[in-house]
Amino acid sequence: MYSSTMDADQPLNEAAKAPPSRTEKGRCCGGFKTFLVALSFSFIAKAMSGTIMKSSITQIERRFDLSSSVVGIIDGSFEIGNLLVILFVSYFGSKLHRPRIIGIGCLIMGIGSIICALPHFFMGYYRYSKDIYINPSENSTSGLLTCFTNQSVLLNKTSPGIERKGLEKESESYAWLLVLMGNMLRGIGESPIQPLGISYLDDFSKKGDSSLHLGSLFAITMIGPILGLTLGSLFARMYVDFGYVDLSFFQSLKSILTNPLYVLYLLLSLVQASTHIAIVTYIFKYLEVQYDKSASESNLVIGAITLPCLASGMFIGGYIIKKFKFTLLGIAKFLFCLNILTFILYLLNFALFCENQSVAGLTLTYDGNNPVASHINVPLSDCNLNCNCDENQWEPVCGSNGITYMSPCLAGCKSSSGNKKPMEFYNCSCVEATGFQNKNISVKLGVCPRDDQCTRKFYIYNVVQILSFFTSSLGAASSIMLVFKNVQPELKSLAVGFHTLTIRTLGGILAPIYFGALIDRTCMKWSINSHGKQGSCRIYNSKLYGNTYFGLNGSFRFATVILYIVLIYAMKKSIKKKVPKHQEMEEKLRIK
Repeated sequence: MYSSTMDADQPLNEAAKAPPSRTEKGRCCGGFKTFLVALSFSFIAKAMSGTIMKSSITQIERRFDLSSSVVGIIDGSFEIGNLLVILFVSYFGSKLHRPRIIGIGCLIMGIGSIICALPHFFMGYYRYSKDIYINPSENSTSGLLTCFTNQSVLLNKTSPGIERKGLEKESESYAWLLVLMGNMLRGIGESPIQPLGISYLDDFSKKGDSSLHLGSLFAITMIGPILGLTLGSLFARMYVDFGYVDLSFFQSLKSILTNPLYVLYLLLSLVQASTHIAIVTYIFKYLEVQYDKSASESNLVIGAITLPCLASGMFIGGYIIKKFKFTLLGIAKFLFCLNILTFILYLLNFALFCENQSVAGLTLTYDGNNPVASHINVPLSDCNLNCNCDENQWEPVCGSNGITYMSPCLAGCKSSSGNKKPMEFYNCSCVEATGFQNKNISVKLGVCPRDDQCTRKFYIYNVVQILSFFTSSLGAASSIMLVFKNVQPELKSLAVGFHTLTIRTLGGILAPIYFGALIDRTCMKWSINSHGKQGSCRIYNSKLYGNTYFGLNGSFRFATVILYIVLIYAMKKSIKKKVPKHQEMEEKLRIK
């Protein structure tokens, strides 16, 4: 009889192989349903915390003044923590009481989430990056330097109204390490949830119901990202020692690593997962850079539109597998078709890039009349040559001619509206130099908005993403089945664990780092912190960003399609080898 102790988690023992009685079936069914509900909450919690972390990437980047590659390391720390224990947890956890191990993991994951939040309570209020600080107690009309103010400063360097102020205190400069350590602890805690939970579901599900349970679980999990993105959108608006190691572990590991179908699908999953991880990590940043959406809007768009499609796709995909009773080869062919369709939809993104913003000193000369070949060291023009502006300052203003300037001073502005909101600057010689026929030669705070054509592309982009995410999510349940159905039943947990380890290590850790490094190369303007070091990126080349981001992802997706062709061929070959052996055994039995 299945008890609530460790005996309830031993489906592979001799006692568990015997058919249970009616009383045992009832208890097993009740315990299974309870476990399924608890596991659903665990998946929701890990998905929600992970989504909040992903959606906070740009805020973390700006809060600690970091580059995209460093933020990629912080994001990858989750995978580092995960890979440290997942292989051992997957193998030894399957021999212990799996629900209890999952519960301990959830507790550790919660502690890690708390540590990630600690810098918010220890650090001071966030100050937007400026190299120059104007003391508001003095009689200055604005906290932003105009051409006239800069000239006065140079003539009278003892002016008490201006002082240098650091962006961050020395004690706060390494506070991001707490986020990294907390995220790593989250990865350690999350490690037993998926491999042990999935293997437990498959062991105790009725025959043929495994795919439906997995599809339902993955669909319910989408509640986590929806909650995470909703909270992220809201907050964005506000400023082991295992002791003796059994040698059978290495024998089991050797068994799955010498399985050609498992290894081939592992490679395929790694390539595919690198794409998914990069998209999840930088999709919020992409919306901000490409379509000029705020962090709050990005969270709202992803949460309200994309995630419901993912949830419905996962559930429908699990139902399709159950309804048509696909074999493993049928599942592989099903996934192959889905990947071809997803790849075709993915190519549409290359037609949806917005034109680069017109920024004087980066894409145009400072007088706004000519494009520049490179954004590096663009010379000053006659309109601001004598203003003695700080070219490292980033206080973007939008001119009445539709051109963005990096600061009021670089726009050649001579006066401002003071503390009135919205703040405006007047008599801007660089705006006038463009030949703009308007008496109002002024600029306003902020980057100039995108044009209507870019807005239309944003709506089309959303439609493409809905179709793409729905199509790819149809294979979520069936793809995980290819992991553990190609190995011996007793090695399911280890197979899922090693699969997750590989994905976390080579995909989860490395993908955000090299994607972040490539994204950094598309930056046109970096901030300079109080120590004179490079900080975070202020503005990107949007077309180069799009080509880099989707170009690398597209290459990975094409490689995935090719690998599916190889996998299907290998599976067919494996089936042909097994059929003669089965027929030979039948002939021997007939002779006897």
